Amino acid sequence: MSDYVVTVNSTVDLPKEWLAERNVPVIPLKYTIDGETCEDMAGLSSKEFFQKLRDGKMATTSQINPEEAREALEPFLKEGKDVLHLAFSSALSGTCNSMRIAAEELKEEYPERKIIVIDTLCACLGEGLLLYYVLKLKQEGKTIEEVEAWVEENKLHICHNVTVDDLNHLQRGGRISKTAAVLGTMVQIKPMIHVADDGSLQVVGKERGRKRSLNKIVDKAVEQSKGWEQDIVMITHGDCLEDAQYVAELVRAKMGIENILINNIGTVIGSHTGPGVVAVFCMGNKR
Repeated sequence: MSDYVVTVNSTVDLPKEWLAERNVPVIPLKYTIDGETCEDMAGLSSKEFFQKLRDGKMATTSQINPEEAREALEPFLKEGKDVLHLAFSSALSGTCNSMRIAAEELKEEYPERKIIVIDTLCACLGEGLLLYYVLKLKQEGKTIEEVEAWVEENKLHICHNVTVDDLNHLQRGGRISKTAAVLGTMVQIKPMIHVADDGSLQVVGKERGRKRSLNKIVDKAVEQSKGWEQDIVMITHGDCLEDAQYVAELVRAKMGIENILINNIGTVIGSHTGPGVVAVFCMGNKR
């Protein structure tokens, strides 16, 4: 059995230390704010980044291009390793397509190597949760084909439950329609969104007030996760740690889960959600 490496995009939004401890190579997208372009997970701290957004600065993002993808993947092939790449949802970025273009080119040059690019149809810690289980399977000795089969069978069981302060950031970035963004202009109405089966963002409801919206994303996770054994639940936030901790307490009380990972949302995805986003990620029956 050939050795293989699992690679991800920076939109996985896991702590850099977590990824480094597990030797997971990260292929970063980029963001530009205040005239400066940086790699995701680099440059500004999360607090600095979100403060700029609060001050009215606009952030734009750019996908990985095929040449960057090729440069990131080829070293592993030269080492004689196969590659399994978990790509950011194709409905939210052209990055997955770039990874696939690079993989096809590299297969011609390294016909003895396997290069598998999976469209996760996930975002943020949804990708992170998928990676968590993939690494467990790899550690158990599963082959690259066995892991690929598991991901394809289970990726739509990764549930994303999200509330944002408003939808204007998502609308400006083209992630949702202008009509959907009207919700975000209503005073004290907090939009509820999720990642649908096609990997796109969808507005699925609204709640009046912040606390009710935070309760709602947990209640939704509780409903989705019935019958599923959860190793871990992941929570992300846009520079609002107290709200994330409140959600974590609800998860402990309502889902009986102690293993909870909380992390700031990354700068690339945070460019589109804005500050104040909170999301819960778990395994479930249906998104």
